[in-house]
Amino acid sequence: MPETILTLSEEVREALAARRPVVALESTIIAHGLPRPRNLAVARELEGLVRSSGAVPATIAVLDGRPRIGLSKEELERIATDPDVRKLGHRDLAPALTSGASGATTVSATAFLAARAGIRVFATGGLGGVHREWTLTQDESADLQLLARTRIAVVCAGVKSILDVPATLQRLETLGVGVLGYGTDRFPGFYLASSGEPVDWTVRTPREVAEVIRTQDALGGPDVALIVANPVPEDEQLDPQLHDRALAEALAECRERGITGQAVTPFLLDHLMRRTGGASLEANLAAVRGNVQLAALVAAAL
Repeated sequence: MPETILTLSEEVREALAARRPVVALESTIIAHGLPRPRNLAVARELEGLVRSSGAVPATIAVLDGRPRIGLSKEELERIATDPDVRKLGHRDLAPALTSGASGATTVSATAFLAARAGIRVFATGGLGGVHREWTLTQDESADLQLLARTRIAVVCAGVKSILDVPATLQRLETLGVGVLGYGTDRFPGFYLASSGEPVDWTVRTPREVAEVIRTQDALGGPDVALIVANPVPEDEQLDPQLHDRALAEALAECRERGITGQAVTPFLLDHLMRRTGGASLEANLAAVRGNVQLAALVAAAL
């Protein structure tokens, strides 16, 4: 993508030119995923974790119609505090840039822009996926199709547990997106260390992940993502029984109230947070921290 479209921070530009490790970070967790003012503190913490693990953070957002790869202190504060910041997926980028809009980037938009900037590793919390009752709603996250045509390694804690995890894994297989379990033979469950679903391949060190990425690049072929599924530590996961009760209640209430489409995910996540007394949020943040640190170590190993 031409430099006239992407705006790289000086720190990110210099790191990429010198082949130093860089980790892409999404911005929706800052603008829309956390309560204020904690969101800004977490954003700074995550960037600090990347640096302390030996890499350069590249938080990605769109400001005034310009994709920013790496945010200044003031730009990070704007994303965290401006109530008019929109939520931008990959499909929203062209109209947002044309209209001069500002927005926080989702997984799909972040992965797309990071890959165009030449960043190979991206850390996030959990991916989107196939929604429950897909046969009725045909509701599937744009993350999956975008990752099926974008060469980037995504370190995540699986997919959000409110989704249909087996169907999502089947969809990733159909799309040709590779999945590695980091230190586990079970696919993580976002808030939970395990979803109960198996993964075909397990790696145990950042160097092993880096070798898989190198081999993928050497093979060539379609530009597809590599998912590095990193479970939240068991002592920091949400209590599995509480998780299952709260999720069942949330799904039942969703059906009773006729909540559908894009309103389902925020409703379910909000219900889980309230029903667990904030414990789901803490498990989410524990997962994100672990993913960010691992992504930085993988980027350094590359």
